[in-house]
Amino acid sequence: MTELNARRQAVLAIVVQEHIASGSPVGSKTVVEEYQLKVSSATIRNEMKVLEETGLLTHPHTSAGRVPTEEGYRYFVQHLLPDRPLAPADQRMIQHLFHQVGHEKDQWAQLAAAVLAHSSQMGALATQVRVESSRFKHMQLVEVRPGLVLLVLVLHAGVVKQQMISLDLAVTQDDLSQVSNQLNDLLANLTVSEIRDWLPELAPLGQQVLDLVVDTMESEDSPVSEQVYRDGLSHILMQPEFSATEDAHQLVNVLEQATLLGNIFENVRSNDGVQILIGGDGRYDALRDLSLVLSRYGVDRNVTGVLGIVGPVRMHYGRTIPLVRYVAELMSGLVQEWYT
Repeated sequence: MTELNARRQAVLAIVVQEHIASGSPVGSKTVVEEYQLKVSSATIRNEMKVLEETGLLTHPHTSAGRVPTEEGYRYFVQHLLPDRPLAPADQRMIQHLFHQVGHEKDQWAQLAAAVLAHSSQMGALATQVRVESSRFKHMQLVEVRPGLVLLVLVLHAGVVKQQMISLDLAVTQDDLSQVSNQLNDLLANLTVSEIRDWLPELAPLGQQVLDLVVDTMESEDSPVSEQVYRDGLSHILMQPEFSATEDAHQLVNVLEQATLLGNIFENVRSNDGVQILIGGDGRYDALRDLSLVLSRYGVDRNVTGVLGIVGPVRMHYGRTIPLVRYVAELMSGLVQEWYT
């Protein structure tokens, strides 16, 4: 991309900011008058023309004003957007909300999505923390009634799974306790891959329970299975970009695609800091009308979740980026306290 001089950078920044605020094309007269630039409108028009030729601006056919292209937004975010922290008042409000939830970790992701949606007036996504490789900690079998048993499986990182098992064999609670004790000894601290590499020979009941434990741990490790909390969809639908019914349907469909979101979240988990996808960045065609501002949170890369904001490409990045960064840092602190 052509290097921009200081004036063209200033013009691009003004056009982006004005278009984000108004949703309308920005003319040279607005740039000169609103920002009191000591140059003529003709000079600004020439600079806009150069920015259009470099692919950073474009103009609707019915207007002489310009609007940013996706490349224009990317240049603005990467080179022109000031790196400011979230306002102290917003930080205090968010801290207060999380303080009310306390150590109820199952509510953290849901609250994060609600806070991001309310604070940004955009849509928000958040996942629960997920362990990269589940590790067996403890299990218990409890007879509910003849032929029906409850499996309680506890994994490291505080994950608890419960499942009912139908048995063809008549067993007592003593039989179930014996199997539980045997598997607790054999599987202690093992990951699912370690268990599969070393599968002990067991009696039929023990084998049935072992198979279920392995399946449950594999499901827990699958990125597609993680729960995604969504909030603020109504905020996005109020944006003019999604006023048409078909556009709204497309938006909802995108946000419900578990495989698409799973792939995006895995990429976010592999990188540090806030990750920004503008118009799909040429990788995700389904996101061509959206921007996502996302961040990993958690402990290193072992116990992690993803959170962020979704909205139109015409997004207030100066607000959403520090907001996502702050909530991710706060969530990381909570996870650090819980899991270490």
